[in-house]
Amino acid sequence: QVQLVESGGGLVQAGGSLRLSCAASGSIFRFNAMGWYRQAPGKQRDMVATITSGGITNYADSVKGRFTISRDNAKNTVYLQMNSLNPEDTAVYYCNARRQFGTVVVGSDYWGQGTQVTVSS
Repeated sequence: QVQLVESGGGLVQAGGSLRLSCAASGSIFRFNAMGWYRQAPGKQRDMVATITSGGITNYADSVKGRFTISRDNAKNTVYLQMNSLNPEDTAVYYCNARRQFGTVVVGSDYWGQGTQVTVSS
């Protein structure tokens, strides 16, 4: 069993930056796909950014060029650097860890408890 704990959320003005961290209670090396998702009130949870164990990244179009995902296997931590934030980025951000091959998730799909990001205009 792996627990994911997010931190780094908060209130920031438009144009500002935040760095989210996701610390895992165990090794993340076995998770070939880790990522950040977000859910705004009344909306579904959407992918923000993902990173493979080999460092290949994927971003939602809405955050490309502004957000950067990274992972530190030695520290069992995944990060999301968010720059040029705007009010549309306001949401609860969730960390995810899984083993995924193509579209198939193998084994457990782990989620953190979420961290609130609020961007004021």
